[in-house]
This record gives sequence, structure tokens and C-alpha cells, in this order.
Amino acid sequence: MRSDTQLLPHLSAKQVRENGKQYYVDAQGAKLPSVTTILNATKPQEDRDRLFNWQQRVGVAEAKQISGAASRRGTGTHKQIQRYLEGKDSPCPDAIQPYWQSIEPILQDISHVRLIEGTVFNYDLGYAGRVDCVASFRNIPCICEWKTADKPKGSVERLYDYPLQIAAYCSAVNHYYQDYDIKLEHTMLAVAIPGLPAELFWFEPEVMQTFLQQWEERVAAFWKRRS
Repeated sequence: MRSDTQLLPHLSAKQVRENGKQYYVDAQGAKLPSVTTILNATKPQEDRDRLFNWQQRVGVAEAKQISGAASRRGTGTHKQIQRYLEGKDSPCPDAIQPYWQSIEPILQDISHVRLIEGTVFNYDLGYAGRVDCVASFRNIPCICEWKTADKPKGSVERLYDYPLQIAAYCSAVNHYYQDYDIKLEHTMLAVAIPGLPAELFWFEPEVMQTFLQQWEERVAAFWKRRS
């Protein structure tokens, strides 16, 4: 483990799937929907149409294969980043190398790691999620989120629901770890791209408040439909 690491206590929780939706269950048996489940269930129609049109354009079987490959590379990259942040010297799998080479320079600016791949619950709003990392980026405490892509996103608009995802994690971390003097206001999202430096998106507190408001509206819509 790195010398500047002071990990927060990890929450004991398990993942379950019901009717295609993901939930987290804590040690007391409380079951809350995941951030991605809420985002998927409340996705705007234009985003649903865009996904449907893409599937029709490339073919359903090809779309499934592409999505599966993207999921595997994302999981592999996350595991390699986790090993790095934990100070473990382990070889990077060949399939992950292009993404690792893209994002590794950004990781050199990460310090004071507090949480790595940790599950957090926001009992007030009614959701849970798995946070990639809580640390300082260039000496500013923040939520860190890692993504992979085949080409640059180019703009915040092309991140779609990712900013709402990290706003949700930021709120949940602040809620769950409030007794540990945790109050995060900044977030960072890094997108690893083969052959290019990782794309970095940095969100200031006032921007995060806008995303948090949008996220809370999506959570409210989710529970309204459930009731």
C-alpha cells in the first residue's frame, strides 16, 4: 500500500440482480438500487432512441459483442488501476496495455487515497453504488472515476449520464462517511483511449451542484414509478 494511503472503512455489502436490475444489500439487509439501475430506468427517450438506432445500424449480435468487449476492457482497466493504487507490482495484461498506457500518467497526480472500489449507500435518497476512487487529484480531494473508450468523447455533452453518475457517488460518499470529516465538492473523470493521452474532465463545485440536482430528479422519478 502507498505511504500516503489512509483508507476509509470498507462497507460490507453484496450485489444482487432482480429482473435485470442491480441492487446492493448492506449487512443489515437494506436493499437499494444501484446508480446505473436508476440511470438506465430513467434514461431520456432521445438516449434510448440513440442506442436503439445504433443497435439497428450495426446489428443486434454485433452490438452485443461490442458492448461485451467494452465491458471486459473496462473491468480489466479498473483492476489494473486498483492494483496500482494499492501499490501492487503486477504485470498489465496485453489486452489492457493501450488503456493503461493512456491513463497511467494521470494516476501519477493521484495522492492521499481514501477509498478504492468501495460500495457506498445514500439511505436518505435511496440508492447505492460502487465508487472507483476517493483521493486527491493534484492535491484537491475528489471523486475519481475511470472510463475507457475507443475515441475521445470531445465534450461533456458526449459523456451523457456519466456526470450524473459521479454526482451520485459524490453525494453518497459525503452521506455515508460524514462522521469521518469527508466533504467532497470536486470530481474528476478520466477516459482511457488507446494511442492517446487519457481525456480528463474536471468538475468544479458549482457545476457538480447542477449535476447533483439532475441526479436527484432522476432518483425521485425512479421511486415515483416504483410506487
